[in-house]
Amino acid sequence: MSDERLLCGLVNGLAKQIEAHLRTRAATLGLTASQGAALRELSGPLTLRELAGRMACEPSNATFVADRLEEQGYLERRPHPGNRRAKQLVLTPEGAELRERLLALLSQDSPLAPLSPGEQDTLQHLLARAVTR
Repeated sequence: MSDERLLCGLVNGLAKQIEAHLRTRAATLGLTASQGAALRELSGPLTLRELAGRMACEPSNATFVADRLEEQGYLERRPHPGNRRAKQLVLTPEGAELRERLLALLSQDSPLAPLSPGEQDTLQHLLARAVTR
């Protein structure tokens, strides 16, 4: 097997482990994996298109997830300050608290936990270089 194929297999395996970890941790909070991913990515106000980009999904999927989180009282849509045609997704206080709980759960037994902080920094740097070609 070529080194590149092996590397791609390892990255794919890690992505699957991270997704499974997110799914199980989100479920403990009564959330779907998609809702957990959205909360994880909502570090600040985002448009639906920005959220979809961070979640690596279609904007229609992000809309569905945002609608559910809004119905549950975890986020709200506000006018975008720089674009009157756009809306921003903003966590409510309850949503921000839930996000913090989720992030704490995600840090427990993370698939990346075997790596030291320095190794995690190196991996982050290398992956960022690979995806921003």
